[in-house]
Amino acid sequence: MVTNALFVLTLAAFLMVVLTWGFKTLPQEQWQIMATLPRRKDRWGQWVGVNLTYYGLLTASAGTLAILAFLVLMASIGVPRGASVLAVVVLLACCLPAAKLVARIVERKRHTSSVAGAAFVGLLIMPAVVWLMNRFSGAPDRPLVAMIAAIAIAYILGEGLGRLACISFGCCYGRPISEVRAPARRLFERFHFAFYGETKKIAYAANLEGIKVVPIQALTSVLYVGAGLVGMLLFLESHFRAAFVLTMLMSHAWRAYSETLRADDRGGGTISVYQVMALFGLLYAVGVGVFLPDGTAARADLGAGLSALWDPAVIIALQVLWAVMFVVTGWSMVTGSLLTFHVHRDRI
Repeated sequence: MVTNALFVLTLAAFLMVVLTWGFKTLPQEQWQIMATLPRRKDRWGQWVGVNLTYYGLLTASAGTLAILAFLVLMASIGVPRGASVLAVVVLLACCLPAAKLVARIVERKRHTSSVAGAAFVGLLIMPAVVWLMNRFSGAPDRPLVAMIAAIAIAYILGEGLGRLACISFGCCYGRPISEVRAPARRLFERFHFAFYGETKKIAYAANLEGIKVVPIQALTSVLYVGAGLVGMLLFLESHFRAAFVLTMLMSHAWRAYSETLRADDRGGGTISVYQVMALFGLLYAVGVGVFLPDGTAARADLGAGLSALWDPAVIIALQVLWAVMFVVTGWSMVTGSLLTFHVHRDRI
């Protein structure tokens, strides 16, 4: 118990520092574009560039942390690394395209992504992924609830940390605090976001640059990371069903409510499609948590989980997955750049 709690508290302290830095820094203009690659010259002799964003860097890093958490939790209950890596590949292969597809269907936008859509698809395929892991590992009686709990904890930690990417890009933004009811407005007068930079989504899509808005990304980060850490502690103490239900209730209930505090396009209607997804996911998650059989009894072993990471194949696989996620999410499709180069004559 002491070792598990110390591990979770250490992780919590690290993530608190990261989140605090992100909340203070990332709304600023210079924290959107990370680098620009010149690709070709236009007819005026300027280079047309492709922007690589901090959104991609932060999303890839959050995803990698989620994968690390998943691998540790799965190894702690004796699931082979190969089966866990297979599950990660299957989930990413389904959820990354789903993020764009759902956004295209709901928001009618080709060049955007929906974390809510990816999460919804991931939830639907979760039991199938668990079955696939069991088949691949050659042990069909593995603890099913523990395995889906590991997926749920990894997801909520990844999305919580990944909301920093939304702050950097200025997407998933909250309503102006002037539109919020009085009790909440007093709170958000002290704790709010104001985004700067004409290439931030909140600026070009809603004309809210420099306006005080509800810090919905920060609220989501704190709630999700907090729930994920509590779920992780429950998991390491072998309370698998409680860990799964807690993380899924928190993620889907908050997603349904938080839509009322957001100002970005959510597909129209009094109740958005994303809220319907969240409410359906809430019922679905509770049903899975209540009725899914336990399988064989299992006890989590943190030492075994951490030792599974000390493997060259795992380290290389994580690097490859980080690179894939960075390219997919960091290659900006909605911003452009023009570059010129010159020689410092006084330094020749």
